[in-house]
Amino acid sequence: MKKSLLITISIAAFAFSLSSKANSEGEAMYEVLGCLSCHGQAGRSSDENYPSLAGKDVEWIVQQLENFQSGERQNEYMNAMAPMAEGFERSIAEYLSIQNPKTNLSPKSARIEVYETINFHV
Repeated sequence: MKKSLLITISIAAFAFSLSSKANSEGEAMYEVLGCLSCHGQAGRSSDENYPSLAGKDVEWIVQQLENFQSGERQNEYMNAMAPMAEGFERSIAEYLSIQNPKTNLSPKSARIEVYETINFHV
C-alpha cells in the first residue's frame, strides 16, 4: 500500500514538474519572440487591434499559430512572426491558457479590486 502511494505521488510530482517546465518555457518564448509587444503582458492586450490570448484554449492557440505558419491564415505581422515560434507552439499555448484573461490593471486599480474582493467575502 505504501509503495503504491509513493509511486502515485512520484508520478504526480513528475507530471507537475513537466507542466511547470512547459509553462516557464512558454513564458520565456512568448517574451523572447516579442509576442508581448502586441498581445500584451501575459497575453492581455491593451490595444484593441491585437487580440488578448490569455485564457484561450491550448488547441485553438496552437492551430492559429500553425495556420499563420503555413499561410492558411493571412496577417502581415503574424505570417512573419509565427514561424519563429515553430517547435514552441504548445508551450506558448499552455502558458497563455493558464493566464487570467482580465485586462491589465494599474497598481492602484489592482489594490482597489483586491480590497473590494476581500471586503466583499468577509
